[in-house]
Amino acid sequence: MVMQRLSGKGLCFVLAGGTPTQKRLRDGETVYVDKGCLVAFQKSVSYEVSYTGSIKSALFGGEGFLMQKLTGPGLVVLESLPTERLVDAMRPENGGGGSGGGGYRRGGLGPERCCGG
Repeated sequence: MVMQRLSGKGLCFVLAGGTPTQKRLRDGETVYVDKGCLVAFQKSVSYEVSYTGSIKSALFGGEGFLMQKLTGPGLVVLESLPTERLVDAMRPENGGGGSGGGGYRRGGLGPERCCGG
């Protein structure tokens, strides 16, 4: 993951896959975000990488055991489908590629995958 700090006046265009979702965190409110689903957050939001779950669930359950922990106050922008997961889901060996087959091998493609929705 690459993080860049943006500041100043003007427009900034940011690429996000799936459905971008904004969440305004209250002071002290915390959300855990799956790897790749974080698009942007305000300077007032605390960011850290946090261990969640067990090694067993990470290896066999399809979920990562490292999550991004964001604590408010401030605005957070999430994406429901990171580009690399979309590309992976569309590969023929994963059931994609217009064959009418399934999608992402390790979980769903919808907002619930990253955004807890």
